[in-house]
Amino acid sequence: MGSEIGERFAQAIAVKDAKALLTLLSPDIDFLAMTPNRVWEVASAEQLVDEVILGKWFGDNDHIDAVESIDAATVVDRHRVGYRFRVTNADGTFAVEQQAYYAVADDRINWLRIMCSGYRRVRVPSVSS
Repeated sequence: MGSEIGERFAQAIAVKDAKALLTLLSPDIDFLAMTPNRVWEVASAEQLVDEVILGKWFGDNDHIDAVESIDAATVVDRHRVGYRFRVTNADGTFAVEQQAYYAVADDRINWLRIMCSGYRRVRVPSVSS
């Protein structure tokens, strides 16, 4: 069950489904994350979804074009999901990869730690006429 929740979490981010994310996360989640320029900490699922995941990381101007990979596993009593997205915005096309470690209680993620690669520019082959 735990690995399935991680995969559903990654898929919900990919389609920017706030409602699905809130269903997967415990309302009083214990959350920490590190991106290349910042450490993030919030104590509620609503803040995590609205202010962090869909507010800053993957905002309105970021189009998630593809889920390039999702890999889920369990490490003894901790779950892990890694996912990579192809993202396009006004600055170009990027690969964004995150590794998440999490715990589940009552079928919801109640403890979550994420490490992010940041937006890594991808060179898109030009189309020649």
